[in-house]
Amino acid sequence: MLRYTLMRLGIFAGCFVVVWGLVYSGIVPRGYGAANFMWLVLLSLVISAPISFVVLRKERDRASVKVVERVDRMKAGFAANAAQEDEADDASRSQGQAPQAS
Repeated sequence: MLRYTLMRLGIFAGCFVVVWGLVYSGIVPRGYGAANFMWLVLLSLVISAPISFVVLRKERDRASVKVVERVDRMKAGFAANAAQEDEADDASRSQGQAPQAS
C-alpha cells in the first residue's frame, strides 16, 4: 500500500507542477487572492484522479491482493483462537468444573 500511495502522490505532484505552470503562464485562469493555492490543489486533484485510476491499475490490484491475504490470515488466526477457547471450555465442562469468568 505504501508503494501505491507514493506513486499516487507522485502523480499528484506532477499534475500540480503542470497546473502551476499553466496558471502562472496565463493559459488557465488564476484563483482570487489567497484562493489561488486552493484552486491549484483542487485542479491538480481532479486531473490526477483519473490518471491514477488508469495508470496505477496493476499496482492497485497487487495491493488489494495483499490486503485480502492479510485479512484471510487474521480471520484464520481468530478462528483458531476461538476453536482453542471452545476446546478448553468443553474440556473444563466435561471434568465438571465451572468455567471461570475473566
